[in-house]
Amino acid sequence: MHATRPVSCVTTVPDRCRVCFTCVRECPAKAIRIENGQAEVMPERCIACGNCVRVCSQEAKQFCSASDAVSGLIRSGQKVAACLAPSFPAEFPGISHQRVVGMLRKLGFHLVTEVAFGADLVASRYRKLISEHPDQRFIATTCPAVYRYVELYFPDAIDNLAPIVSPMVATARALRAEHGADLRVVFIGPCVAKKMEADDDSVAREIQSVLTFHSLKKMLRDQGIRANNTTDSEFDPPFGGLGALFPLCGGMLQAADIREDLLKNEVVTVDGLSAFTSSISEFSHNTLDARLLEILACNGCIMGPGMTSEEPHFKRRSRVSRYVQLRRSEQRDAVHERDLKRFIDLDLSRTFEPNDQRPPRAPETEISEILLRLGKREYSDELNCGACGYDTCREHAVAIHLGLAEDEMCLPYIIDRLKVTIKDLSDSHAQLATTQDQLMHSEKLASMGQLAAGVAHELNNPLGVVLMYSHLLLDELDTQSPVYDDLKMIAEQAQRSKKIVANLLDFARENKALIEEINIENLIRHCVDIARLPEGVSLHLDFAHSAPHCELDPDQMIQVFTNLIQNAVSAMNGQGALHIRTQDTPSTMHISIQDTGCGIPPEHRQKIFQPFFTTKKIGKGTGLGLAVSYGIVKMHRGDIAVSSNTNPEIAPTGTAFTIKLPRRHAQPPTSNPHKPQPVPP
Repeated sequence: MHATRPVSCVTTVPDRCRVCFTCVRECPAKAIRIENGQAEVMPERCIACGNCVRVCSQEAKQFCSASDAVSGLIRSGQKVAACLAPSFPAEFPGISHQRVVGMLRKLGFHLVTEVAFGADLVASRYRKLISEHPDQRFIATTCPAVYRYVELYFPDAIDNLAPIVSPMVATARALRAEHGADLRVVFIGPCVAKKMEADDDSVAREIQSVLTFHSLKKMLRDQGIRANNTTDSEFDPPFGGLGALFPLCGGMLQAADIREDLLKNEVVTVDGLSAFTSSISEFSHNTLDARLLEILACNGCIMGPGMTSEEPHFKRRSRVSRYVQLRRSEQRDAVHERDLKRFIDLDLSRTFEPNDQRPPRAPETEISEILLRLGKREYSDELNCGACGYDTCREHAVAIHLGLAEDEMCLPYIIDRLKVTIKDLSDSHAQLATTQDQLMHSEKLASMGQLAAGVAHELNNPLGVVLMYSHLLLDELDTQSPVYDDLKMIAEQAQRSKKIVANLLDFARENKALIEEINIENLIRHCVDIARLPEGVSLHLDFAHSAPHCELDPDQMIQVFTNLIQNAVSAMNGQGALHIRTQDTPSTMHISIQDTGCGIPPEHRQKIFQPFFTTKKIGKGTGLGLAVSYGIVKMHRGDIAVSSNTNPEIAPTGTAFTIKLPRRHAQPPTSNPHKPQPVPP
């Protein structure tokens, strides 16, 4: 048993592949595998139709050129024949066939013949096959991509393949019968699949090399051979007849004098990649009742991937038809018939062997898992958009199961992942910005704490002396003394200065956080009692937490809550409403303290946690309360934020401070993170 050897006719240029999946979408055999973001051709599944090369806009898919091999044959001194495919008039518009032959001879070929004659021989064999086997059904094997597709994907239809060689092989056998077995044969045409056919074990060594028109023109350019510097020459016999119509859809039937009767539907012609696969499927399942199915994978060989002409389909068709008319007008019918009779006994048979590449049926559970992974939870989620290169989401899932595709080929899946990534990046950016602001604020607090510690220590002793002597003088002076009031003012301001210094020391002092499990509700009520709200301020407590317990330092948090409550009362000038709310999550506790005061102007909100910044009147505040509170909250690994409104037309005015604290501390913090570093001596 012989089998078609997997031969790679197409290569991939990795740097050019943009992973657009066009080749996957347009490959009739689904022989493209996406691996690590690269589309590569699988030789064992490829039918060498060349469509991936045609549709790739980036030229990432390229034919394997035989130019070097052909040049080596010509230089070897052996007798080499060029067999020119009958589609050549469409490839060389405006150039006579004599000039084309002359260019090939100038390139170094000893013989230049028409494959059209081999097509005539094949046509006669099809006519005989149909007449001698009226009860059998056949698929024409003139197109190698078609029979290769049957061998790989419809092996049960192998017996339906017509056991007749292609015109290329028929021409090679006729030439060797005429010129000897040592003749080297090079096929030149528009078909990439011919490269695969030439390596087929069933017809091995019949064709030494295959050139596409694209490769031929490159060889002509490289050697400076042009139509205007070449003399005319004629084809070597035997000459072709109606076989020159083979590159046109239905051309084989006309050459074989087989009529396609639409009423009887015994003969059906199909062309084009989208139609040929479905026609084989229908033929294999007996839903297409035809005795002969003629298929051309391309829209006729004149549209083959090895063509370089950019003319439209019917223009190319017209050029081939006119060439056939020209050749028939040369009155060579008698010679042609004589040549056909000379080769009437030439063996044009061949065999085909299945090479089953049908994938095993994928387990439904695995397909469902893949679809779920791609976000296809319900049938309605299967958009079947085709962006991945497969007709349906299910086909894509099967390809992933087989290792032919990747998850990232699904556009909706990638869009969803991109949205998640963008959101994560946005959250990360926001978190980074917040952290950066906190870091800058922490560094500023640390620097100011360092300065405050130095200033406080330097001022504390002189202030103590001033305060002590001012009180001594007050005790000695009569209250009616003219300097008594002045001395009293000195004592009061010295006392105030000492209080400010004490606050500075508190701000700069290293504080240990003594973590305890505290009932946050009781702690807030205690802070409210300490603050002693004026009669004009109403209190509204809204404890919406699910569990009241939280790990924190009660003394330090009392300082924080008391500062915020007193600030709120001060902002309302003794009249308003104080709202204290709590909410929680399994890992955090949120406390909000909101007043109905005048609000904080936007330009001040970025400064409120800075030491010595205050909006109170002179003498009413030190500007350290919020700075100390900020440090305590951060020491608890929490966060404090402010929101405020000063425009009554938008919403009621007021300010809300929200504190977020962790419920649990894995390792209790030991000191204030904003503690100033020791001043260098």
